[in-house]
Amino acid sequence: MRIAILSEDASLYSTKRLIEAGKERGHEMYVVNYLSCYMNIVTQKPSVVYQGQLLENFDAIIPRIGASRTFYGTAVVRQFEIMGVFSANESQSIARSRDKLRCLQILAREGVRLPVTGFAHATTDVDGLIEIVGGAPLVIKLLEGTQGIGVVLAETHQAAKSVIEAFRKLNANILVQEFIEEAGGADTRCFVIANKVVASMKRQSVDGEFRSNLHRGGKSEKIKLTPEERDIAVRSARAMGLRIAGVDIISSNRGPVVIEVNSSPGLEGIEKATEIDVAGKIIEFLAQHTTFDKKRGRIQY
Repeated sequence: MRIAILSEDASLYSTKRLIEAGKERGHEMYVVNYLSCYMNIVTQKPSVVYQGQLLENFDAIIPRIGASRTFYGTAVVRQFEIMGVFSANESQSIARSRDKLRCLQILAREGVRLPVTGFAHATTDVDGLIEIVGGAPLVIKLLEGTQGIGVVLAETHQAAKSVIEAFRKLNANILVQEFIEEAGGADTRCFVIANKVVASMKRQSVDGEFRSNLHRGGKSEKIKLTPEERDIAVRSARAMGLRIAGVDIISSNRGPVVIEVNSSPGLEGIEKATEIDVAGKIIEFLAQHTTFDKKRGRIQY
């Protein structure tokens, strides 16, 4: 197979591991900076051009789209889809999961347990917005944030009010969520491939930090999921339409709740914590389903 990884940086751990895993299994692997691509959008023979060359004859692509590059990145993925190339995650699913508000609304519709969340455009009733999630302490999130950036813990009502008003003056869209103190700064990352959890790890925040992201100094270790956690992770990925996803769960007094569904989950933390070849499992999934796709038509998830 000829597989293209859509990534801005070939030196990233996740990109390198996917290349390595693909080559180990006899596939031709390529890294394509999707921001350097341009597209010919026509009815007959649509194409993607990269560094002056037509990108043809790829069997599959693995999108590794940065959160701030979602609009253009998903356009490139969509163009490959029009060309009949199998994508590890489809453009619509990536866009759906990247919109935090839309993601939560879809999960709520599917009955997935979530933190109590509020959303508003105007700041005329900030007090009401704060109270709807149970009051302070609470978490305020930028819709466009990632890796813990743009996430603020407001410990008092006045602090929450000040942060919300400041964000809204900047015309930033925010979510307001209950702070689940009993989680103790820990969460669980579930790595889902084709409706199956293939690896999971617990992430613990460092002292004085409530965010458990590894990019913010959090520690990780392998963990065994409960049947309920495994089920909620698979349901969340399926609700987004994602074939490959990182589903983040925290424990609450009312059971596990989903805080995020990631369409481009990193491989470094999960592989090092679990010693599972997650990159290899992604490549094997592509090989299996691309062959099936050619013989029987596109698979619907």
